Amino acid sequence: MSHAMPMLIRVAYLAATVLFILGLHNLRSPASAIGGNRLAAIGMLIAVVATVFDRAVLSPELILAGLIAGALIGSLAARFVEMTAMPQLVGLFNGFGGAASALVAIGEYARLSGALAAPEPNTMLTILLGMLIGALTLTGSLVAFGKLQGILPGAPLTFPLQQPVNGLLMLAFVVGAAVMFQVPAAHAVFLALIGLALVLGCLFVLPIGSADMPVVISLLNACSGLAASAAGFVVQNPLLVIAGALVGASGVILTQMMCASMNRSLTHVLFGAFGTADHAAGAALSPGEQVVRSVDVEEAAMMLAYARTVIIVPGYGMAVAQAQHAVYELAAQLKSHGVEVTYAIHPVAGRMPGHMNVLLAEANVAYTDLADMDVINPVFEHTDVALVIGANDIVNPAARSDPQSPIYGMPILDVDKAHHTIVIKRSLNPGFAGIDNEEHLFRRTGG
Repeated sequence: MSHAMPMLIRVAYLAATVLFILGLHNLRSPASAIGGNRLAAIGMLIAVVATVFDRAVLSPELILAGLIAGALIGSLAARFVEMTAMPQLVGLFNGFGGAASALVAIGEYARLSGALAAPEPNTMLTILLGMLIGALTLTGSLVAFGKLQGILPGAPLTFPLQQPVNGLLMLAFVVGAAVMFQVPAAHAVFLALIGLALVLGCLFVLPIGSADMPVVISLLNACSGLAASAAGFVVQNPLLVIAGALVGASGVILTQMMCASMNRSLTHVLFGAFGTADHAAGAALSPGEQVVRSVDVEEAAMMLAYARTVIIVPGYGMAVAQAQHAVYELAAQLKSHGVEVTYAIHPVAGRMPGHMNVLLAEANVAYTDLADMDVINPVFEHTDVALVIGANDIVNPAARSDPQSPIYGMPILDVDKAHHTIVIKRSLNPGFAGIDNEEHLFRRTGG
């Protein structure tokens, strides 16, 4: 950015940065998350207005039209998109962020390559990085959207020599980038690099199964931030660099937290093809082997009514059934009879980080009623009833007891330690990991 930037613009950028940081800080708690979103939104508005006044890139009328169109689309999405589709929407937002950053890098390359002087090496490096990360984030997010929406199979999609092919494509990108440093005007090579980046994004997400979608969503969010930061270096805008770095850093931290919650490395998530039929083959039971330990409505109601403490464990099945409001009403009835009700939240429950928190907040569940896994697990053995609603993998005891299970070692909610455990499940199908839960079913021993 020019050294002659007016002081008012600098002050506006500083104010926007402070608001971004405060907004991100407030997102740590459900109680302050709404205020944090508002602070960050105000900061973004200040940033956009300041940039418009500082740079006459487009006409103010065109920028205003873009702001109105974007605000209208965002408002409609926020109002009409169901909470069950929120992971898909977040995935699309990540993709749009990556696309915007890639377009900035491509546009800057087109501008500089049309000038008399070729882009300097540092500028070329930021252009290539911004284009690579942005394009990869775009197609990776679209594939994630397709898996979450059911357009693509949720199971990992693999093919022979997949990782070597990915490695060769990445090597081809590096070679092409080296050519661009030597011959900046090689437009055909630049277009080929764009295509490689788009293909790499698809191949990056295709072998990742539905069970790992929370990690993928947070990682793509980090990538969108890194792409924005790279775009900031391309156009020499310090605020874009800072905002992108904040998003990228928070996304990386969240990704690490998600991996720790599953006791798996990021490398295993990305390259392990978790959830394939091969992984689950030894764990799934045939219909003839399954015996359901059932409880009727009256017995369940009596068990809950006479309980002193109840812990509700929500899962993605609750989201699909849109049962969060009915769960809230049940909890309200129990509380009116003096029952202590708590919601146990597993970090990777659902299909995006914080999915259960969002659903329960929509049903007006108080955030003080929510408990994280580390806090609630010691409480289960003193709990009268654990009510599991649409959850499978996050409560599967095989994670503790079966070294052959793909989820062995993954921290789970200890619902089996409660005095009584009731499981409400849509079907006898296994969860996202493709593994039966023997707490829900047990093998037929004969006859």
